[in-house]
Amino acid sequence: MSENHNGSYDPHNVIPIEMTANFFFDRAVRALDRYQYDKALKYFRKAVEYEPDNPVNHCNMAGILSETGDYTASNEVLRHILEQVDPSMTECYFYMANNYANMEQYEKAEEALITYLEEDPNGQFLDEAEEMMELLQHELSRPAKPSRIKSREGMVEHERARELLEEGKFAQAVKLLEEIVSEHPDFLAARNNLALAYYYMGRFDTAKRTIGDALEQEPGNLHGLCNLAIFYQHEGNTQMRDKLMDMLSVTVPFHMEHVFKLATTMGILGQHEIAYRHFRRLLTDEGFNGDPSLYHYTAAAASNSGRYEAAEKYWRQAAKLDPESVIPPFYLMQLQQMRKMGSDQIKVSYHYHLPFDEQLKHLELDGERLTQEARQNPLIRSSFFWALRHGDPQTKLQVIRTLELIADEEVRHALLSFLQEPGEPPELKHAARLALQQMETAASRLQERSEEREPAVRSREVLPDWLPEWKEVLVKAAENKEKGTDPYWEKELEHLWSDYLSRQYPNIPNIRNTEGWAAALAYLVAKRRGRAVTYQQAAAQYGVSPSTVSRYARQIHNVCDPEPSSDDRFHPFTEKI
Repeated sequence: MSENHNGSYDPHNVIPIEMTANFFFDRAVRALDRYQYDKALKYFRKAVEYEPDNPVNHCNMAGILSETGDYTASNEVLRHILEQVDPSMTECYFYMANNYANMEQYEKAEEALITYLEEDPNGQFLDEAEEMMELLQHELSRPAKPSRIKSREGMVEHERARELLEEGKFAQAVKLLEEIVSEHPDFLAARNNLALAYYYMGRFDTAKRTIGDALEQEPGNLHGLCNLAIFYQHEGNTQMRDKLMDMLSVTVPFHMEHVFKLATTMGILGQHEIAYRHFRRLLTDEGFNGDPSLYHYTAAAASNSGRYEAAEKYWRQAAKLDPESVIPPFYLMQLQQMRKMGSDQIKVSYHYHLPFDEQLKHLELDGERLTQEARQNPLIRSSFFWALRHGDPQTKLQVIRTLELIADEEVRHALLSFLQEPGEPPELKHAARLALQQMETAASRLQERSEEREPAVRSREVLPDWLPEWKEVLVKAAENKEKGTDPYWEKELEHLWSDYLSRQYPNIPNIRNTEGWAAALAYLVAKRRGRAVTYQQAAAQYGVSPSTVSRYARQIHNVCDPEPSSDDRFHPFTEKI
């Protein structure tokens, strides 16, 4: 309020307070921070009045009622959500089960818990639900098992795919996740991780379509919304990014996995204050606070928001937990240089690896060490794959030369996919072909040395030319190749088919349905190259049934693709179930 020239107050200069749901939400969160539950409940009620169709506001109110011991009122709110606001919020059944258990109404708790397990597709509270089920069995003195657990459909396969993703084996992860999504279209965690796998491989458009499919099924899926916000930022769609960011910035997840996802997302989006708050919350959790990468994320958020002393503290802790890593010392040195130069800011990535330019410098100084790190650290690998897709020509050339040193199956797939890109300069494709040739030559020499050392255990190589039907499979598979496919396509078909025959020898099955085997062979090679092909498409191309393609493809896959070992040191932004 201000005075006019006569010294009196002018009511037209009063700035009105905009009363919105977000306004009361902020007030409620502040009250919660001060443990003022009565005020928090009052403000959450007001938020519900302003946005009665927003289930999050209702859930917040139910949570406060439960915290204050009013379990009956909390369940009334949760029941209202399920019946009137958003029936898809199946986690409300889990909250209701907790409330009933606290009231010692174990029969009703069991009923709500079984409903949660049978209806919830994501399994967000699956571990907690199983623990509660054990408690209820004890209290009721009888077993209580649900007929099915919806969130576990495809769960084992999804966990394996997530491990592959965390190991940096993106092509293999994509292959498995595509199969899971095909068989379980409503498996949203698998869709979200499939989108991430595409994203890490640089297949941005496919990643965005995949996340769109997930959000079409569940518009409020937190992992999907976080991924979509990052995708919008990547393509420069600031309007849609900011709209999503406004919603995410007022979200306060209960589950720590969701807190981690939201924290990393807000950091990547440049909302460092919010990211810092969430990361600090994670550091109080015993399940997270032993991970050096989390201290790096917290340090990055601190540094990016100007808290340099805090950043130094967190990087020093990361260095203690991971003494062999060059990452904490690098950023500590950056801080020191910043202070010497009088600069007021350094830009820090939230990924737990060196900046890409710095990786290339290290490659020049110690190529062997960085190559070994790239083989083991999927984030470093993903940065190379990303640069191969989206870097400038000089960077792409450096990446191709680096990938030649890494020389594993994922690299081979990445380079083969690169050759399929229509807009890449001929000189870069030539460099990629040379790299593939060098990798193949090196692998052949290694194989020859191995055979010389161990002639007694050498497996016999079986060639498709030995029998007409074996040769016919290869010929038919190559005949239906896509237009514009380079010569490596036929070579890979021959390599895979020969590998299968050699591994099966002398117990090679009778090859009668040559079209079916050819379709399966072409399907697997396409999948290895990152193509989005289905059994139905391969079947139509070769005039066989999808089940035939699936059966033969699985036979070849089971023989030729042994299970790789797991490495649980890396914890990226995948979605667990």
